[in-house]
Amino acid sequence: MGARSWLACVAAVVFAGCAAPQKAAPPPSASGWTQDEVVDSYVFGYPLVVMATARAQALAAAGTDTGAALNTLRPMPTTETADDPLPPLADVDTLSANAWLDLSQEPVLVSVPNTHGRFLDARVLDMWTNVVWSTGPGANARTGAPKPQTIALVPPGWDGQLPQGVQRVDAPGKNLWLGVRIAALDARELPWARRLLGEVRVAPLSAYAAGDHEHHAARAKRGKHERVAAHATTADPQESVAEASTGLAANALAVTKLDANAFFSKLADAMRDNPPDADDSHALKELADIGVQPGQPLHFADGAAGAIAAGVADGVKRVQAPPVNAVSGNGWSWAGDGTGNYRDDYALRAYATFAHAGAASAQDEAFPAVSVDADGQPLDGKNEYVMHFTRKTLPPARAYWTITAYTPDGALVSGHLPHRSIDSHDRIRRNRDGSVDIFVSSKSPGRAYVANWLPAPEGPFQLVMRLYAPQPSATDGSWAPPPLKRR
Repeated sequence: MGARSWLACVAAVVFAGCAAPQKAAPPPSASGWTQDEVVDSYVFGYPLVVMATARAQALAAAGTDTGAALNTLRPMPTTETADDPLPPLADVDTLSANAWLDLSQEPVLVSVPNTHGRFLDARVLDMWTNVVWSTGPGANARTGAPKPQTIALVPPGWDGQLPQGVQRVDAPGKNLWLGVRIAALDARELPWARRLLGEVRVAPLSAYAAGDHEHHAARAKRGKHERVAAHATTADPQESVAEASTGLAANALAVTKLDANAFFSKLADAMRDNPPDADDSHALKELADIGVQPGQPLHFADGAAGAIAAGVADGVKRVQAPPVNAVSGNGWSWAGDGTGNYRDDYALRAYATFAHAGAASAQDEAFPAVSVDADGQPLDGKNEYVMHFTRKTLPPARAYWTITAYTPDGALVSGHLPHRSIDSHDRIRRNRDGSVDIFVSSKSPGRAYVANWLPAPEGPFQLVMRLYAPQPSATDGSWAPPPLKRR
């Protein structure tokens, strides 16, 4: 056979294979492309399922009074008890709160107070984890502190009037999530952080316009202080469930345990009230190919159960692995400049949701994580590691940075410890040339180094670094944290 004839045959086979996915339903023997579409569909829908699951839990925790779980800012636990565990990858250096916002009846207003130069980060995400609004763009260029402001999150199609001085933010849907974090690097800073958190206001437009927002804020403030105090002493189990259920991180892991039927049923149901973007038509077609349509019961093809289950298993692996366009260096990985504004980058969106559910945009934070040492071996607390920062390679953050150790499932180090994290405001011991060595191990390296000691779990662990109000080099790949070298 001549070369041209052979190439023509190859081309015919290739084009015939490319046309196969256009069939209405795959035969049992065509599980290959079925599985690929399941993987793509899983990655596409994973963030929405995480958000919808967390929201449903918050409403369920509120019981019959579902309105109590909506448009109300609730703090996250600050200490751990047997009845009230901290969420995975809990941040020990901030006071955090969040709220599920419901715009089905009217706009919802969010007010951020004057922080007097102190760091506060507030962000609103849609149910697909895209950042709708955040305080980052107008924050102080040196400290990351936001300006005082009031915004109105407006549902699609609303054309009413807003109070003077309120900034309109058009929301893509009626369901949103609000997250607020305030720096609280030690116990001395907690009182003002609680006071500042109490001044963040969330209220529907009707309450705000009627002048009820002051009463609403005062009532919420009393409730917040009471809840924070409860978490600091003995937590009420009933209250604990409601507080913890508003978090996203635990659901990011729990969703990966769902089977195909449970996952895609949740996705189909959630898409009814949270339709994908108009540019997601190809993803919707793939979903329809495997039998998933918004608001409709599942219709998986006969004989495709094995391929669908295998596709979900591969999808779980995909969302847990950094995509090729994530930022990486020295074993660390994190979502970079595209964080929070994903467009059609479904892989980055899914990875960011798994690694750091509720992530803000790149100008608000960076979130590098590592689980291997300089030789590519898994981190283990039985070993001693050192991270060496030169004077010019300390984390580039305008506000501050922290490093915290966790178990593989996101739990903090247990036991009585001098500290659970190291941050840029600590009295870290510097070398003569201005460089810094951070010692990471389950056992103290000695009194002379305790200020630079980051306690780690006794077994496998991971490190998470948080850069608040990062400089561009922290998100564009031109900077990376140093590797962990075994001593």
